Amino acid sequence: MDAKYDLLIRNGWVVDGRGGAPVQADVGVAGGYIRAVGKLSGAAREVIDAADHIVVPGFVDIHTHYDGQVSWESRLVPSSSHGVTTAVMGNCGVGFAPCRPAQHELLIQLMEGVEDIPHPVLIDGLPWTWESYPDYLDFLAARQYDMDICGYVPHAPVRVYAMGQRGADREPATAADLDAMARIVAEAVRAGAMGFSTSRTFFHRSSDGRSTPSFEAAEAELMALAGALRQEGRGVMQLITDFDAPEATLDLLLRLVKTAGRPLSVSLLEGTYGPMTLDWRAVLDRFAAAGAQGLPIKAQVLSRAIGVMLGHELTLNTFYTCESYKPLAALPFEERIRALRQPEMRARILAEAADPDPTIVLGRLAREFDHMFLLGDPPDYEQPLENSIAARAARLGVSPEALVYDLMLERDGRNNLYVTLCNYEYGSLESSREMMQHPGAVLGLGDGGAHCGTICDGSYPTFMLTHWVRDRQRGARLPLTDVVKWLSHDTAQAVGLCDRGVLAPGYKADINVIHPERLTLHAPEVAHDLPGGGRRLVQRAEGYAATVVSGAVVYRDGQPTGALPGRLVRGAQAAPAQ
Repeated sequence: MDAKYDLLIRNGWVVDGRGGAPVQADVGVAGGYIRAVGKLSGAAREVIDAADHIVVPGFVDIHTHYDGQVSWESRLVPSSSHGVTTAVMGNCGVGFAPCRPAQHELLIQLMEGVEDIPHPVLIDGLPWTWESYPDYLDFLAARQYDMDICGYVPHAPVRVYAMGQRGADREPATAADLDAMARIVAEAVRAGAMGFSTSRTFFHRSSDGRSTPSFEAAEAELMALAGALRQEGRGVMQLITDFDAPEATLDLLLRLVKTAGRPLSVSLLEGTYGPMTLDWRAVLDRFAAAGAQGLPIKAQVLSRAIGVMLGHELTLNTFYTCESYKPLAALPFEERIRALRQPEMRARILAEAADPDPTIVLGRLAREFDHMFLLGDPPDYEQPLENSIAARAARLGVSPEALVYDLMLERDGRNNLYVTLCNYEYGSLESSREMMQHPGAVLGLGDGGAHCGTICDGSYPTFMLTHWVRDRQRGARLPLTDVVKWLSHDTAQAVGLCDRGVLAPGYKADINVIHPERLTLHAPEVAHDLPGGGRRLVQRAEGYAATVVSGAVVYRDGQPTGALPGRLVRGAQAAPAQ
């Protein structure tokens, strides 16, 4: 007899993504879609016994940078190992299309500088078989993945493609330039881009130190791109800015939404923006009020501190600018560690001056001892400031530099430290909790695929379920139903992917089956699995019994099955008919 379902998930506690209470039910899948939820009967080609498990929608990560990785790899780790079944790339105005052949190096240096993706990896990995953004989408459409992907057309490549070197040099755009950029964005959206992204932050720089081409672009230029979305009647916008003049910036953002008639999401963090501390609560309130008036604008927020990892295998460590350390950085890793263990080398490095250029943000972070921690395994992302390197060193009667030197040599030189950059001003994650619960916010900023040697926040879905739902000790926890809704339904809606993020008949069969008590997030670790042996930070999880994409099991008990049902998604997707 023919099977009624391709996949039947039995006896789980279904959290459907819409905020309702868990219900013990079965989920029947056929043809890549959910066909029924309830007490189900009938044959199935595959059955998953989900007793004692929660069954939730696949997670939608709206802020990733897999733009290069999708061209050479089918498994989008780390995101796919943390329950993500759809990733939106092309954020922050950087990417690899459109691009003329003579501009390849420029875009590689930009991605290397902004997103810390090593230059040799991009040189070895990118095939460059495209020029226009539609060409790029056609290339991706021919590939297979362990999740669905989609992307914004990024402002920086658009500007450089339209203006050449003048665009890279941030010269003002002429009327003809604006027309050309608008045509490129309109063409990209028609071909399936989710919209456009841009960066207006001082901190986004090419590896040669130059600001990203979109930095300080005139308002007329932003409005030209927004006008392309209005013309096409589709697409969303993503933006990062410094909020250096908060009221003027907020007014600009609202004008952008009015011009486009389309949704906008904006990165928001607790912390210092240049010389000032931003009133992020006021920003969220302004966004929520705008949304209530029909202007769809949301702040993208992260569920934990923006944290930078330091270590001898990574991009940064406390001593990376010391004159005696610099020659060691070129040595093979084991040889470098042997040299660092020598007492005379230790004494020499500890006696040398701190970062010779304290104006460099990352250089300052490498010695931010008041907010530097030994993360541990399982990692503790919410430690009191009494656990900081500065506080520990004071109790031991040693310098913070000496303590860091010795700690980083533990675990055969692979002990890494963690510096909280934003969302941890007062030594707790209370600000993150308040941000996430605000109606003006949506979850994002995980940056999967980027910051290979500095940041490992693509694991945030697992962190949400472990720390916020189950384990938090230093404050209130969050309801499971809210967290699942934020990770699936709300993120999907934010970018127009209305066919997923919900466990109900007619929705796409992207599903996670999770053992809530066994779910574990491990500490970040280094893997050398990028093209040319390039290294990146990865973070493993346990407790995902199954991750399902389009009805196919792609991970079982944390291990890939080999199934690659993920495909390129072109543009917004309508909700199923009720």
